Amino acid sequence: MTGTVSVKNLHVSYHGKEVVKNISFEFNSHKLIGIIGPNGAGKSTLMKAVLNLIPKDKGKISFAGDSVEQVRKNIAYVPQRSDIDWDFPITVIDTVLIGRYPKLGLFRRPKKSDKAFAYKCLKQVNMEEFADRQIAELSGGQQQRVFLARALAQEAEYFFLDEPFVGIDVASEKTIISILKKLRDSGKTVFVVHHDLTKVVSYFDELILINKQLIGAGPTQEVIKPEVMNKAYNIDFDLLNQMGVGV
Repeated sequence: MTGTVSVKNLHVSYHGKEVVKNISFEFNSHKLIGIIGPNGAGKSTLMKAVLNLIPKDKGKISFAGDSVEQVRKNIAYVPQRSDIDWDFPITVIDTVLIGRYPKLGLFRRPKKSDKAFAYKCLKQVNMEEFADRQIAELSGGQQQRVFLARALAQEAEYFFLDEPFVGIDVASEKTIISILKKLRDSGKTVFVVHHDLTKVVSYFDELILINKQLIGAGPTQEVIKPEVMNKAYNIDFDLLNQMGVGV
């Protein structure tokens, strides 16, 4: 199942205050898409609303013409590390096995083949030797790789990652972006909330730039033009580019 991801007129409020307003965009499949914007711009809110994880005021979201609930099993979501209870007593391999449950159906237990597939996913992120380790014993980068392995175990068509590169080591970041690019190349569609503007050109095919409302959406080179970026950030991108330190 692949196809266009479409968001139309999305509005989201917290405690009566509108934090995301009138967001519309549309992207085809097999793209790696970054969601960028200043702090407090509503990036994570946008992602959660698209996935129907938080209520929205209004708006229509579709995946190849289907609703979120119709394609839920084909959506993998990796939340921010700060949203995860790392003290929960669970091993690395059991964490990854959770990714198999959408494919298993209600009340069905994982088979040996599911556990073997989970190990395969751990190997993809170079974490197979930590399979029996408690998740809380890992470093930030290792934890993030394990949660990516859980997403891989789901065999989803759409991947959503919220700030996956925050607080992790360089090696983990290289591993994760390499896997995300391979997912894209295999026909998957990947959305990533991201904050490091220096890497958007090398990481993403397309960008969504927001500051509570949509500023730009489309090919990366089009969105990072100074006249577009200046609308979202209190930074003179024209000056940065002249100095050779712009995005």
